[in-house]
Amino acid sequence: MHNFFSVDYLSSLFAHYGYGVVGVVVMLESMGFPLPAESLLITGALFCATTHKLHIEGVALAGVLGAIMGDNFGYLIGHLVGLRVLQKYGPKIGLTSQRLLLGRYVFLKHGGPVVFFGRFIAVLRMFVALLAGANHMPWHTFLLHNALGGIFWAGGYTLVAYLLGNEILRLSGPLAIAFGAVACIVIGSLFIFIKRNEKRLTEEAMKAAEQDERLKVLPS
Repeated sequence: MHNFFSVDYLSSLFAHYGYGVVGVVVMLESMGFPLPAESLLITGALFCATTHKLHIEGVALAGVLGAIMGDNFGYLIGHLVGLRVLQKYGPKIGLTSQRLLLGRYVFLKHGGPVVFFGRFIAVLRMFVALLAGANHMPWHTFLLHNALGGIFWAGGYTLVAYLLGNEILRLSGPLAIAFGAVACIVIGSLFIFIKRNEKRLTEEAMKAAEQDERLKVLPS
């Protein structure tokens, strides 16, 4: 796995498989597989800038399409089996039926921003589509925010890396730390807010479940 993350190995993949490797790796990561899609996009952009054997537009397009397709496959998997798995095994890890309802309620109200911004957070990027499907987020809402996230993430990373050239290798470490710190602050703040307001939000969720079919508990 270490070799897979190396720039030399990723560059050799571009030389042999071209744009296809970008689309496939990004798609698989978006479905939940632990693959270095972000590193691949940056390396792909550098490969374009230094060798001119691939076009930057092709790398960006492959990344965007891979992200959108992978998230939609992940959404479908989560929609079909995710909620039932959470209902069955959730209580064993402290995810009671009430907390599951609360999570679905929060996702239902704020799912769009979660899907969009989750694309920029490495760990969440792998699972946000599965969670969206498991929480029965409306597909048209998911598709819109998923597409926007894919365009800004894959297209943005690729174009910025291409324009910066080799300078991105020096900046990627500090940038990753900065983005990670911001993500931790945002997620931590959300966790604290939900924890402090869990009772009130759960009551709201239970009332909403009486009227909203999307919050109904599925039969085991």
